[in-house]
Amino acid sequence: MRATGVTEGLTSLSGVPQTPTYIAFEGAEGCGKSTQAARCAERLGAVLTRETGGTPIGARLREILHDTSIDHMSERAEALIAAADRAQHLDEVVRPALDSGRTVVSDRSVYSTLAYQGYGRGLPLDQVRQINEWATGGLWPHVVVFVDTPDDVIAERMSRRHLDRFEAAGREFHERVIDGFRTMAAADPGRWITVAAVGSISEVSAQIERALTDHDVTR
Repeated sequence: MRATGVTEGLTSLSGVPQTPTYIAFEGAEGCGKSTQAARCAERLGAVLTRETGGTPIGARLREILHDTSIDHMSERAEALIAAADRAQHLDEVVRPALDSGRTVVSDRSVYSTLAYQGYGRGLPLDQVRQINEWATGGLWPHVVVFVDTPDDVIAERMSRRHLDRFEAAGREFHERVIDGFRTMAAADPGRWITVAAVGSISEVSAQIERALTDHDVTR
């Protein structure tokens, strides 16, 4: 893993990171991270993207991963498809943006694979990390915003959705996934920002903005 921290995101007084920063938003299904990632990207003037599906090739891979008619996918195949999407995404979107001086805000990242295919599916974490270290070429998010939303709020939101293959994976699977996110956040507080997503969208957005400021990502 690339051992980069928030020091790469030194800021100017404008609130935009002076050095281009790769910020990932992570969390459970229905936690609200996509909404918050979009608001953050707009506030920072950053490139907004996502995994999976952040490129035309990735969109086709995402269709396979989320297709509810597929009920016999190998867990290793699932992890490799996600890694393939990531390799294309970083080469086509993330690296070019950073190289041009733009900050990137991504809705999910490599840490979702560790949470979903590692903690969730039970694949060996060291192997999942190794595959993704190669897929990313060593470029991992500089900052991770973990949107930790109460279980009852997530359950209510999910009850109103037409569930995809991951969303329909069952309560125990999603409990392992969220435990994985919490474990990773606790183990790497220099990189991870945990935001208790309680309150309105604007209130949570304000919490995230303050947390990024406290981590010297923005001012």
